[in-house]
Amino acid sequence: MKILVLLPRVPYPLEKGDKLRAYNHIRFLAKNNEIILCAINDTQVHPDAVKHLQQFCTSIHIFNISKFSIAVNLLKAFFKGIPFQTGYFYNAKAQEKLDRIIAGEKPDHIFCQLVRVAEYMKNQPIPKTIDYQDVFSKGVQRRVDKAPFYLRPVYRSEYKRLLKYEHHVFEIFDHKTIISRPDRDLIPHPEKDKIHIIPNGVDTDFFKPIEREKDFEIVFIGNMAYPPNVNAAEFLATKILPIVQKSEPGARLLLAGATPDKKVLALQSGSVTVTGWMDDIRDGYARAKTFIAPMQIGTGLQNKLLEAMAMKIPSITSQLANNALCAKDGKEILVGNTPEEYANHILKLLNEPSFALEIGEAGYQFVINNYNWESATAELEKVMESVQHPIP
Repeated sequence: MKILVLLPRVPYPLEKGDKLRAYNHIRFLAKNNEIILCAINDTQVHPDAVKHLQQFCTSIHIFNISKFSIAVNLLKAFFKGIPFQTGYFYNAKAQEKLDRIIAGEKPDHIFCQLVRVAEYMKNQPIPKTIDYQDVFSKGVQRRVDKAPFYLRPVYRSEYKRLLKYEHHVFEIFDHKTIISRPDRDLIPHPEKDKIHIIPNGVDTDFFKPIEREKDFEIVFIGNMAYPPNVNAAEFLATKILPIVQKSEPGARLLLAGATPDKKVLALQSGSVTVTGWMDDIRDGYARAKTFIAPMQIGTGLQNKLLEAMAMKIPSITSQLANNALCAKDGKEILVGNTPEEYANHILKLLNEPSFALEIGEAGYQFVINNYNWESATAELEKVMESVQHPIP
């Protein structure tokens, strides 16, 4: 097939979960298909991005949107009643360019990632699939109570807009995909069971066990500007770590990942290290005895957990995150809810090396057996092909 892929971001470098998912879908779809990549861009493109992506794509089109146009389109979104984040990424000039590319290329199928770009395709008759990835409406709803009081009305408004829009998008696209069953169950549509579950994977040739000195007891990794990660980092450093230090006074925490928010930077201390961007994120995982992702808000499958487990780092997370992951609590992962539960899990792993090895090994086998980018993308390809060649 000739597949036109439309993304809200250029999928390189891979410092965000949506970029990682899109990158790997493109990488494996390109083995059997011709890929035309179109991406909205609101920032400076990495100097190696186009060259790197050209190995998978026959053509690459980047639509730059200015801060001024974003402001104008956010205002338009307000009056149109569509989500602000959809308005943010929608641009009339980008629409014109995209329409010309589609008319010229005549793709067999269009694949869109996230409801952020759905507006571009509402009038396209070509068979198309949208990857919800996760449920934005629920993610925003979970942020309402955590937000400053003056922003809560904005979040409530965005939640309602997204709820309505996610339902609307369902009708526009021939096929819909999503990252996990719990996320699918949250989609506000009576036929949500028709959404195909396409899980994430992990590159086990890259993320694999590394022998390195363990100079931290705990590590948490992620894009440190992403609100759910900022919230988890604060929760970990201010609520969980102090309990651990009552028993292990020398316990140290590593917070690693791109673009740390000022709230994350403020956590730095004698026992908390904030790295910012790392050229090789595997070094962050390998430096710690335990990995913890105490997610309190957000949706979707946490790539950070897959990566840590693929490196045999014994891992701890919340019930919220494990609902999507589906690892066995106490066997392949440890699940906590309160600061005390998380701290007890960390201490058990630190004080019982044989138990830590068991959890690390079982987590590794779980990821190897269940999360593979190639097989997940093969399922996505079948979904798209079914629109081209309907089963009688």
